[in-house]
Amino acid sequence: MMENFWEANFLDIVFRSVITFIVILVLARIIGKKQLSQLTFFHYITGITIGSIAGEITTQIKTPFFDGIIALSCWTILTLLMSFISIKSTKIRVIVDDRPTILIQNGMINQHGLKKARLHVDELAMLLREQGVFSFDEVHYAVFETNGELSVMKKPENNPATKKDIKADYPNSPLFPTEVISDGKIVEKNLSELNLTEDWLLNKLKKKNVKKVEDVFFAQVLEDGSLYVSLFNNRQGLSKKSK
Repeated sequence: MMENFWEANFLDIVFRSVITFIVILVLARIIGKKQLSQLTFFHYITGITIGSIAGEITTQIKTPFFDGIIALSCWTILTLLMSFISIKSTKIRVIVDDRPTILIQNGMINQHGLKKARLHVDELAMLLREQGVFSFDEVHYAVFETNGELSVMKKPENNPATKKDIKADYPNSPLFPTEVISDGKIVEKNLSELNLTEDWLLNKLKKKNVKKVEDVFFAQVLEDGSLYVSLFNNRQGLSKKSK
């Protein structure tokens, strides 16, 4: 009697494990190819939850198998739906993933940004050291990304020299590369922070033979004040870069 009991549980667990493994493999391919270091907190927690459900299905015999599979599929569908909505809506993307936080601006530590990111100066120093920066004085901008990584823009005089730099003087007050057009819409807040006007942006677009803002998928003001422009996809599915 006892032998039959153990045999039944063993076969059930093997069956659940194999099927759940296959389902997780399929769902992982559907969800996407983001590396762990690229995941935002939301996607990280979602991944943990999906893994917990899979573990529950595999080891808890009392849990109805197909109920677990349905729950697993629902979490995956909701994750995909939220990702799709985030791509289409900037407001939803901010709610789900938040915004990058500026921790150092123009060489000065942004105390409000530190408080928002729930970091103290020692943690900021550690993040800088991970980027190979040991002195705060070297940093022009530092941005705490939504995936927990720190992006650092050094002051011009602290950047490694390139062949182009040998014959060129570095700018005294470089701009921080900033998004000014997203999905065909002007990001007015970012323009205002750069002390730039909509007319300036439209003139820059005209020089690049771009007639309408709606044609622009992404535009970024670069350090030297120039404008990077990427137009909406062409028929081949590739973004067109305006010259």
